[in-house]
Amino acid sequence: MLYSYLRYIYTYKVQLIDLSHIIENGLVTYKGLPAPVICDYLSRENSRKFYEEGTEFQIGKIEMVANTGTYLDCPFHRFEHGKDLSEITLESFTDIEGMVIHVPFTDTLSVTPEHFKGHEVRNRAVLVHTGWDKHWNTELYYENHPYLTKEAAEYLRDNGAKLVGIDSHNIDDTRGRSRPVHTTLLGSEILIVEHLCNLYSLPDNGFTFSAIPPKFKGVGTFPVRAMAKVG
Repeated sequence: MLYSYLRYIYTYKVQLIDLSHIIENGLVTYKGLPAPVICDYLSRENSRKFYEEGTEFQIGKIEMVANTGTYLDCPFHRFEHGKDLSEITLESFTDIEGMVIHVPFTDTLSVTPEHFKGHEVRNRAVLVHTGWDKHWNTELYYENHPYLTKEAAEYLRDNGAKLVGIDSHNIDDTRGRSRPVHTTLLGSEILIVEHLCNLYSLPDNGFTFSAIPPKFKGVGTFPVRAMAKVG
């Protein structure tokens, strides 16, 4: 009886929302970086010679840079001696209490401290919804995109944010050569998730956020299946 009740609660009261873009062969996430190559290492047809009739397998091969699709940045991405993906704890990117801050790109491209004031960001995943993901995989996506200012990053750091995400091409303004938001947040071991999507489908509060990468040594960025658990 208890098991059936718990299964009912989980099935009907908890909703999982995918916040990740699809990674596919030839996808350009960041101009200047190569697109992923996704192909067969062993095709189903070629595998048949190894197995009895009616049995076949596919083994895929993927060649890509770490900054592909929706991905998570940890300190090693920016700092030589920062923690890499193998050193980041599970608690840093799993089931974090989340919140959404709405800053429509039609209003402004610059996300400032004023957008966060009045919100409790401490120990939370702060997800900035700009709506820029509507331009995903188009020429418009790469230029003149929404970003956080240096002062916004400092505000989030000083007020104890645990992770910061955005549905834009980069959390920094890429029109210049400096990257103060990456420097400020990753320097304080505040993780970053870029290229999110579907943030419009989340409530402003009342959900947890996860963005779990593989446990790679010597890697500071990798694609994630970012998701929210609501309810």
